[in-house]
Amino acid sequence: MILESISSNKLFEGWHKQYTHPSQILNCKMRFAIYLPPQASSTNPVPVMYWLSGLTCSDENFMQKAGAQKLAAKLGIAIVAPDTSPRGKGVADDENQAYDLGVGAGFYVNATQAPWNKHYQMYDYIVNELPALIEANFPVTKQRVISGHSMGGHGALTIGLRNPDLYQSISAFSPICNPINCPWGQKALSAYLGENRDDWKAYDSCELLAKTKQHQAILIDQGSNDSFLQEQLKPDNLLAVANSELNNFTLNIREGYDHSYYFISSYIESHLQFHAKNLGLTTQN
Repeated sequence: MILESISSNKLFEGWHKQYTHPSQILNCKMRFAIYLPPQASSTNPVPVMYWLSGLTCSDENFMQKAGAQKLAAKLGIAIVAPDTSPRGKGVADDENQAYDLGVGAGFYVNATQAPWNKHYQMYDYIVNELPALIEANFPVTKQRVISGHSMGGHGALTIGLRNPDLYQSISAFSPICNPINCPWGQKALSAYLGENRDDWKAYDSCELLAKTKQHQAILIDQGSNDSFLQEQLKPDNLLAVANSELNNFTLNIREGYDHSYYFISSYIESHLQFHAKNLGLTTQN
């Protein structure tokens, strides 16, 4: 698969790089960013944290605003940030150009309904095509963890829970926890998957967690002043189905924080420490 380099910047002795590539699954050109820590080499491949961003975002938001690279460089963790949807000429978009459906709003599902199903296969892209591309072209191992924010937090939870053999731990900031019961989720899932609500359950972390007897360690941070908390995010619904006996599910309510990257940048290092522990890496104080 052809990779085209479009930017490269050195930071914390590692490298932040952006690439485009033709995606066979999404039927369009896609862009992603990767941070390679200084430890990464052909003789010393490193594990990867996949970061999934939220509505309207691209690969750039997290890499430019979260401040994750300094600790990732110390820990020896690569970070891969894909785009949030297919883009380009011929890719379906909402006719009203709404921010919460279509371009920038792929919701990390495999669409079954026209016109979305031609391009919007984001679940398969994140789980299969992109990791295969990363592992074939960069000095990384097959060890993966997954994290994300808002719509991307929804993606991280559902993808991680559905693939416990592929992701050693899961974390999320302000995730959409119960999309089948919130306006964002209902709008997107009905468009991409159709009106059969049973089909939506495969992409709802509350439904998945309720049926899971054993899962990876999960860490969620949620701001108490998030304007989307009650109507869209619903973390209490996820907490209600979490199995307290497993003792590997943590939901932190962070007083005064909102939905922004100010919140993410305040706690991203604790998420990296969490993933490093589950990857068996030495963490920093």
